[in-house]
Amino acid sequence: MPSTEEILDVNRRYHDVAAADYDSKWGVDFGAVGREQVLGKVEKLLGRRPGPFARALEIGAGTGYFTLNLMQDGVIEYGVCTDVSPGMLAALRANAERLHLEVETVAADAAALPFEDANFDVVLGHAVLHHLPELERSFAEFARVLRPGGVLLFAGEPSRYGDRIAALPKRAGLAAAPLWRRAVRARPAVHSNGGPPDDHALESLVDVHAFAPADLERRAAAAGFAQVRVRGEELLANIFGWFNRTVEATAVHDDIPWSWFRYAYRGYILLQKVDAAVLEPHLPAAGFYNLMLTARKPG
Repeated sequence: MPSTEEILDVNRRYHDVAAADYDSKWGVDFGAVGREQVLGKVEKLLGRRPGPFARALEIGAGTGYFTLNLMQDGVIEYGVCTDVSPGMLAALRANAERLHLEVETVAADAAALPFEDANFDVVLGHAVLHHLPELERSFAEFARVLRPGGVLLFAGEPSRYGDRIAALPKRAGLAAAPLWRRAVRARPAVHSNGGPPDDHALESLVDVHAFAPADLERRAAAAGFAQVRVRGEELLANIFGWFNRTVEATAVHDDIPWSWFRYAYRGYILLQKVDAAVLEPHLPAAGFYNLMLTARKPG
């Protein structure tokens, strides 16, 4: 197994080089669409009209998807954003400036947060826990920096079952990619120039966990949190999305027609609504691709 330092280094290097086109690659949006998506996830965990939280700390904030969208909706009043990647934090600051939002950014490891005790009303993150090498220490840090009664909230964490499910549309996408590229008239993407390994190639190494719901519940409870709840999110939408992302990754991005992206986006949103209305209320959390966690620090 890689050491803690090696895992952090790989994540730092990959996310630094990925920062420049991260938002376009993953469809990160800071307009009405992004705000609706992020608020919808938070409301699934905290109910309608959550917050406002005076001081929020985001772990692994990336380019600001969660914090900046929640600030625009008034759920967060002041945001502090951490990440191990200086490149991601630079992209976050550029997004915040464009949106006329004031945030604080700090390059920090989640297992050693440089903040005083009881300093935040909410600690949150999106698709970050599965990157962290020291989960026990990280959860202890989340509890330390939260004020009594403060909220812990994480979304977008891959489930073990969902991770296995995702392998199927990925394999199907790779098999279909040559025919798909001919259909949309896109050139094959070039992923290597024959030179030294590029840090983009580290993408397959940055994920170190996939969770069962009980894993997240146990870690939160061990850190002293109460009212711990884990729920599942998205199944059909992610099967559809992983197929599309896989075929798209095999082509030159600028060659892919806008009509394809519109189809992929609309299909994803439609299936997301089917998941939320039909599957999520009835299936166990472990059956979904993403897991969501919420808890409170005893007051």
